[in-house]
Amino acid sequence: MPSLIECVPNFSEGRRPEVLEEICRAISQIDGVTLLDRSRDETHNRSVVTFAGSAEPVVRAATAAVGRALELIDMEQHAGAHPRIGAVDVIPFVPLGTTRIEECVDLARRFGEQIAQRFELPVYLYGEAALRPERRRLADVRRGEYETLREELGINPERHPDFGPSRLHPRGGAVAVGARKPLIAFNVNLATDDLVLAKKIAHAVRESSGGLPAVQAMAVLLDEPRLAQVSMNLVDWQRTGIVEVVREIRRMAHEAGTEIDHCELIGLAPAGALLDVAADALGLRDFTPDQALELRLARDR
Repeated sequence: MPSLIECVPNFSEGRRPEVLEEICRAISQIDGVTLLDRSRDETHNRSVVTFAGSAEPVVRAATAAVGRALELIDMEQHAGAHPRIGAVDVIPFVPLGTTRIEECVDLARRFGEQIAQRFELPVYLYGEAALRPERRRLADVRRGEYETLREELGINPERHPDFGPSRLHPRGGAVAVGARKPLIAFNVNLATDDLVLAKKIAHAVRESSGGLPAVQAMAVLLDEPRLAQVSMNLVDWQRTGIVEVVREIRRMAHEAGTEIDHCELIGLAPAGALLDVAADALGLRDFTPDQALELRLARDR
């Protein structure tokens, strides 16, 4: 695979499909960028878009997406289950192919400074691009969400952005920009509406409370269908993959007298992570990615 950069911006809008369409149109109009995926969730009131290309086209596409989102999304009117601080809540840059994470770090910092100046938007750097150790975790950047940041920005020095003004954008709030390795956004929906149980499971599996390595988790109650959800980011699937997470959640659900209703993959996932699931389901021994026909062919191209 050649040197590529993936960008996966998350937008605080999941109930108006026309808004997602407009943002995707702005991205698709940039030459040199391939729009890979889009997903929209009404309960979370959030959309996730994935695109990739070389560095400069990706920056242009991300800038266009930010501009369109600021025109179409008003954070003063937004409510949803997912934590957020802005209309474009988070913009991660992810290395693909021969790209090094250091290149994404440099890109995230340059991009963050550019959009802060262009849109008068507070920008917080997180992940590998963080300039302050206490901002490496996205959850720490989002502490208190939009409403708390609105109250504290300009008053609490700890909330001063890395770039941009110490005041929220009047419509768009703030944005977190970062660099990270590929992660898997994965939801497990329980066959119950017991939110207390989902919170117990989320607490048990997330790394920050002593659970599974490289797992971030929270609990959400879905409206339709009415199910309790364990919503997760698997930030390093080679440390903890889908198989391990589902197995543990199934065990805890069974002990509580319920089961898993179904699971959801949000956006894209590395092929290796999905092949691990297939190998486990089939009980395959000594399985390697080269046994997947298309991957074997791609390796020699």
